[in-house]
Amino acid sequence: MKTEIFRDAIKNRNKIRFYYGIYQWVVEPYYVAKDKYGNKVLYAKVSSTNEVKKFDFRKMANIKVFSDYKFSPVIPIIPMAS
Repeated sequence: MKTEIFRDAIKNRNKIRFYYGIYQWVVEPYYVAKDKYGNKVLYAKVSSTNEVKKFDFRKMANIKVFSDYKFSPVIPIIPMAS
């Protein structure tokens, strides 16, 4: 269920809000993967910052997708080595 919610939010570029432990987070989701222990995780950029964090699926609750807000992905510019 969470995988589909995040997959759709990533595809549509929607912000999401959820509780992670005792904290509430508003993020721009980028990538769903498995960590080295086999647990599903979400990589997302924290709103109003440049920080990208990893969130474990098992610790997320009360997920809300903001369908009225579309974000533009941040693509880091890496200088080419000569």
